[in-house]
Amino acid sequence: MTATAQPETRPETTGGSSSPTRDIALVAAFAALISASAYVGAIPVGSAGVPITLQTLTVMLAGCILGPVRGFSAVTLYLALGAVGLPVFAEHSSGIGVFTGPSGGYLLSFPIAAALGGFLVAHVARERRTRALVVFACSIAASILVIHPLGILGMMLHFDVSFLEAAAWDMPFWLGDVVKTSLVAMIAAEVHRAFPQLLQRD
Repeated sequence: MTATAQPETRPETTGGSSSPTRDIALVAAFAALISASAYVGAIPVGSAGVPITLQTLTVMLAGCILGPVRGFSAVTLYLALGAVGLPVFAEHSSGIGVFTGPSGGYLLSFPIAAALGGFLVAHVARERRTRALVVFACSIAASILVIHPLGILGMMLHFDVSFLEAAAWDMPFWLGDVVKTSLVAMIAAEVHRAFPQLLQRD
């Protein structure tokens, strides 16, 4: 008698899906990208002196490309690096004290915004995440619902001013956010078109 040959089973190719090693690499890479973006621009605006940087661009890229879990992790790692003393915040600042400063509310909002943007892209947009307009809506929603409100709250607490005054200081950031969100949408949509399995584990 001859043994029946069993068909060889091969693991399916994931075409961009995640693995623990890849997840760690992506989280570390985006944390480094966010750190670098803090130095680009860093122009203080308004009476509060909160600087304009490219941080919101890279924070929302992390969420919209990596998804809620890895996006949140990347931004949290970035904040942790700054908290322990690495000069990764705007204007080469670092330390716990930055979180109680004028920009503290914005910094604390970043992980939540990345998680929300990533959630919307992964679980609401779903297969439509290859469309830039859909990704734009997901990203700008996180900015409107999380980044600006917490940024305003942080300035209110730091300067002991009214909501209207803090909101007026926040206004100069809106135009830049629309531009940066447009870039997030175009980049993230192209990435998801090239790697459709990227959000498989989120």
